[in-house]
Amino acid sequence: MVKQRLKLLSPLNKKLVRDINHLRGQVFATALVVACGVASFVAMQATYDSLLLSRDTYYSLYRFADVFSSVKRAPDSIREDIRKIPGVSEVQTRVVSNVTIDLPDLPEPAQGRLVSVDRSSGSILNGLYVQRGRELTEGARDEVLISGAFAEANGLNPGDSLNVVINGRWRRLTIAGIALSPEYIYEIRPGSIFPDNRRFGILWMSRRSAAAAFDMENAFNDVSLTLAPGANEADVIEKLDDVLETYGGTGAIGRTDQYSHRFVSNELSELEVFGTFIPAIFLGVVAFLLHLILSRLVGIEREQIGLLKAFGYSNRTIGLHYLKLAVLAIVGGVIIGIALGAWLGSGMTALYADFFRFPILEFTVPFSVIVWAFAISFAAAAVGAVSSVRRAVTTRPAEAMRPEPPADFQAGFLERSGLNKMFSAEVRMIARNLARHPLKALLSIVGISLSVALLFIGFYFYDAINRLIEIQFNRVQLEDVEVTFNEPMPSETRYELLNLPGVNRVETYRAVPVKLRFGSHSRRAGLVGMEQGGRLRNIVDKNLRDVRIPNEGIVLSTTLAESLGAAEGDEVTVEVTEGSRPVAKVSVADTVEEAIGLGVYMDSDALHRLLKESDVVSGAYLEVDDKYAEELYETLKNTPAVAGVGRPQAALDSFNETVGQTIGTSTAFLIGFACVIAFGVVYNGARIALSERGRELASLRVLGFTRREIGVILLGEQAILTGWAAPVGWAIGFVLCFAITRAIDAEIIRLPLVISTATFVYSFLIVAFAALLSGLLVAWRLRNLDLIEVLKTRE
Repeated sequence: MVKQRLKLLSPLNKKLVRDINHLRGQVFATALVVACGVASFVAMQATYDSLLLSRDTYYSLYRFADVFSSVKRAPDSIREDIRKIPGVSEVQTRVVSNVTIDLPDLPEPAQGRLVSVDRSSGSILNGLYVQRGRELTEGARDEVLISGAFAEANGLNPGDSLNVVINGRWRRLTIAGIALSPEYIYEIRPGSIFPDNRRFGILWMSRRSAAAAFDMENAFNDVSLTLAPGANEADVIEKLDDVLETYGGTGAIGRTDQYSHRFVSNELSELEVFGTFIPAIFLGVVAFLLHLILSRLVGIEREQIGLLKAFGYSNRTIGLHYLKLAVLAIVGGVIIGIALGAWLGSGMTALYADFFRFPILEFTVPFSVIVWAFAISFAAAAVGAVSSVRRAVTTRPAEAMRPEPPADFQAGFLERSGLNKMFSAEVRMIARNLARHPLKALLSIVGISLSVALLFIGFYFYDAINRLIEIQFNRVQLEDVEVTFNEPMPSETRYELLNLPGVNRVETYRAVPVKLRFGSHSRRAGLVGMEQGGRLRNIVDKNLRDVRIPNEGIVLSTTLAESLGAAEGDEVTVEVTEGSRPVAKVSVADTVEEAIGLGVYMDSDALHRLLKESDVVSGAYLEVDDKYAEELYETLKNTPAVAGVGRPQAALDSFNETVGQTIGTSTAFLIGFACVIAFGVVYNGARIALSERGRELASLRVLGFTRREIGVILLGEQAILTGWAAPVGWAIGFVLCFAITRAIDAEIIRLPLVISTATFVYSFLIVAFAALLSGLLVAWRLRNLDLIEVLKTRE
């Protein structure tokens, strides 16, 4: 049946089928690399598209606002003034406040953000999607909806009850349902970087009940609005701040700076970056492998090409013949890669669903992604084949039919230096062959080094995360407990805290929202006034350098300073956006390369002078004896002035759970893909070497060399190339890691460029193991080498 089908093919197509069959091992290895490259591209790009579509659809259907602002207390009557601002489309006012939640299975108090819901106002911005249960009953006083992540983490269901401290009074609330909001896709406590759904959640209560609980009848403390088409966001924010300034407005922000949206957008940007870097490496290797295969084939079929031209085949026909071989070598890999990418992408999307809360998050592979996968893969094949095809079509028939002239061999370094006597015959043969084909050796080194680079990138993320943990939880946050207050408290509060059960040390701080201006640039940030000589909360840069708080001036994070265009010694205008809203010019005393966030720090006494206030505090860091921790938490739960309690250890646990899961999964894929690259490059190199040197190796066997000795000659060369590829791969990996750290949004997390010894060792050992596996396969073919058949062949 196969022979009958072959008869129907043209002579060149019959030759094509035979070539693919002859090169099946190398074609299979190349297809594997193609599959990995396409899989990484499809998985990351389709996940990105799925998340982006889900986010934008969610925003549109549930009317996510464009501008947000908080205020101390404003009358409902100014709502019309806000609506009249040019560019404003819709306005929604709310009551929003932090509350303390007592969970039976949690020793420390959890923190909640209570948000009012007013369905009587008609259209609602930041709408709610009720997953389970029911919506709030109009007029019900003690009903709430709770966020889905918080409900799952604590095993809460509709009908359960919660004990909550609202405005200093205990309330027992009934959970009417579990809900989601576009405002809290990434549910995280303000000031944190990673979610802790066990200890933080969102509660929605009817506007009437929330207003009564916080003495906000006919008033609000939070406003969000949408913009009309073509409106200028900056102008609207400026005018909104003017309206709210009298009522204690803290400064409006656009959607870009909204906490949840920013984290989601940052993650999407990172996914887009990785979807570019990783597939590019694979497709570069594909081009390299196809170049190796076709250049070897064109060299072997030199005389056949001359005969084809002599029989009238055009350069175009012969060129297309070899391009077909390149394309057919990758088609299977592309198809497998698309299927594998769809499977990986669905898993990645499910992983993101644990952190990003969408009503519906469906993974789909857009047709455009499939088209791009084929187009990019074929482009890589064409790039890999172009030089070999050019060589085939430019060779003259008469010249092609003559045997290739023998290589011009001459004494190498070992012979000239007299060192050849120190090495065995096998080693000398390896050295001579590498010296005579330097370009081929260089290309093999580059191909293997790319697999080392992939592993290097994967293990680098472990190094960066470990350094972040070391900085943030072993050097910066040394307190056992952080307590924040609802309102600034007198400095004497520190003594009350010191008398609480188990508290051994108290360090207070003052925090205020500010707008920093320098030249034409401005940024909003939180200014923290810290005690001199404190040891529970430190300022440490990403190189573990301690930074001292100066008596005067401010310390800026380097990223914030760069965004303002300010440097050490410059005077920055500081506009406080709460209270009496003082404005002052403050010198930049120092900058610090922090790993997380955009910090602004100042001596607490200097901050009090700037604010023209007495010695008041916003919160405190506590050193606690573990034996009294539960008693302390119980006391804090019953303290009305306490808005929230944070534990660095709980944050660290959440950090390990979220980041460890994502990094572990991605690194596992990188390791697997890097092994495929190493296998594909080394196997192809060894198989080509076996084909090109088969006659030579068979001759050596006839002359008395053992199988082990000719195995050393063939595979020893690949081992040396793998060893040389390691430092090249480390260098490429380092450059790519540097590029990735610059491509990722540095305003949330700045990954430190630190590389551990383990990263160098593991990236080499894994590639060496993959090379060993491919070497064993080639050694098996070498063991079955038919000496008579090889010696009868002219090649």
